[in-house]
Amino acid sequence: MSHPDGLLVDIATMVEAEQDSQMSLTVVVPGAVITGRLAPEAMWRERVAEVLRDSDRLGRFAAPFTAPAGRTAPPTHLHFHVAKILQGSYGIPDTGGMYRVALADVSAWTVGAIGYSDG
Repeated sequence: MSHPDGLLVDIATMVEAEQDSQMSLTVVVPGAVITGRLAPEAMWRERVAEVLRDSDRLGRFAAPFTAPAGRTAPPTHLHFHVAKILQGSYGIPDTGGMYRVALADVSAWTVGAIGYSDG
């Protein structure tokens, strides 16, 4: 999308304003379908910085994530946590990951996370 969907921007704005991470969403972006929960950018940055700091090799890369987020209104990105890239009948990674997706790159979306069951 060259222009982000206004309704999706509204959802991202609410997640940011309420500092809530319970909204589940599935988006289609070039090359991937991502499903999971949205997080406010500050919470997402904090978690990524924490993971990087815990790494002996990557600890120095935590600094950009601890810098205050340049808040723009409306948001320009979705910040997913506990998220998976859907590939066939699998979600990658198994435990969920942290993804940042440009709103302008979302070509389709739906409320809720998509999962697979063996039954």
